[in-house]
Amino acid sequence: MWYVYIIECEDSKLYTGLTDDVDRRFKEHQRQGSHFTSYNHATKLLLKEPFKDKHDAAKREKQIKGWTRRKKLALIKGDLKLLKEL
Repeated sequence: MWYVYIIECEDSKLYTGLTDDVDRRFKEHQRQGSHFTSYNHATKLLLKEPFKDKHDAAKREKQIKGWTRRKKLALIKGDLKLLKEL
């Protein structure tokens, strides 16, 4: 399985990524980070969505990365009505 995940950083910014092991990757973000989380320390895992293959996960990651913060928060909260409006 592959996962698209969203984490919150210390400065309240959201980071979206994909991995085959969310727990391991989150710990990596906390220790060393990616380029983004190396200077925006990861604090909380907010969302993970499962996918059967990496290709589908990558498409979803790209879609979410193109969204506004408000739309990402609607997804995290499960507010489908607002998500469709945005």
